[in-house]
Amino acid sequence: MAEAQNIPAGSTTAGSIAVAAESTVATRMSAPPSFDVADFPVPHGREEEWRFTPLDRLRGLHDGTAVATGEGVRVEVTAPDGVTVETVGRDDARIGRAGTPADRVAAQAYTSFEKASVVSVPKEAVLTEPIRIAVHGIGGVAYGHQVIELGAYAEAVVVIDHTGDAVLAANVDYLLGDGAKLTVVSVQDWDDKAVHVAQHNALVGRDATFKSIVVTFGGDLVRLHPRVTYAGPGGDAELFGLYFTDKGQHQEHRLLVDHNAPNCKSNVAYKGALQGQDAHAVWIGDVLIQAAAEGTDSYELNRNLVLTDGARVDSVPNLEIETGEIAGAGHASATGRFDDSQLFYLQSRGIPADEARRLVVRGFFAELVQQIGLPDVEERLLAKIDAELEASV
Repeated sequence: MAEAQNIPAGSTTAGSIAVAAESTVATRMSAPPSFDVADFPVPHGREEEWRFTPLDRLRGLHDGTAVATGEGVRVEVTAPDGVTVETVGRDDARIGRAGTPADRVAAQAYTSFEKASVVSVPKEAVLTEPIRIAVHGIGGVAYGHQVIELGAYAEAVVVIDHTGDAVLAANVDYLLGDGAKLTVVSVQDWDDKAVHVAQHNALVGRDATFKSIVVTFGGDLVRLHPRVTYAGPGGDAELFGLYFTDKGQHQEHRLLVDHNAPNCKSNVAYKGALQGQDAHAVWIGDVLIQAAAEGTDSYELNRNLVLTDGARVDSVPNLEIETGEIAGAGHASATGRFDDSQLFYLQSRGIPADEARRLVVRGFFAELVQQIGLPDVEERLLAKIDAELEASV
């Protein structure tokens, strides 16, 4: 399995199944973040942040031609007692506080949504049941905005489940008060023709803990942009992800962890499996450690398992450090083909080939699935992995 770790800036390694490269975070965007869509030029595919994305499959989300049509998606929130669920307008002070749109689609979503949903957990509340948000596409184009807010020292688990068919652009904001603990599981289990582009913004309070688990299976094109910043020292962010990219699918995950406060931590680990002709996965991992962020401890990892010929991975880890006073920082990217020796080992012990293949892939994803901590969600995702593998036999 080819691996790139701590590559000097400007290095490039290319192959038939993967590309790994370095560049500074500052040069990756064609325009600075803005809430105004007019501040972003229409992308043409040559821009650094768009060069991997097939623009013709965005269905007009990138150039302003995608007009909201009717309901588009239905959103249902199931929350334990004590949690407040509101529908608010754009003038609500919590809208956009976690982060600013970083590209034209995110800005288009911000300027196009009609009402935002805000889910608030009061300070010091410790939820024993998860908050579940079901986003179901019913066709057409939709724009959305979701805010999850935790008061100081509150603890909660949120599951956001995307299903059905839609062309959806959305922003999701996570606001964590001091000492709060939030775990978010975002599942993209769309129908085959769906398009989903979203920016996830997390503002992590002083000594707060944020854990994100992003799971992507379905859709024709899914492009997600998780971003983390810190509102004070001592914050801890863990960003986990798993994706299974099938024939013809484009799945893209672009992450930014902006260490802008001292003594904060971040750990990123994304794993993907690919199979089928023209299956394309993209992972971009940007970590910026600003001059003020002394004492930072950061690491990011991306691993990909290519199950068949005809699939492609682009994996680009980036690390920019502006201070030498850090606890640690590093990154790694690895892509490899399915290991036939593992299959041989299992088959030599009497395990049928199909079962052996399933066990290898399950083992590859196991440590990330276990991060979810919700048995019903974990079992569903493992069943989905099995179904994907069966479809390729």
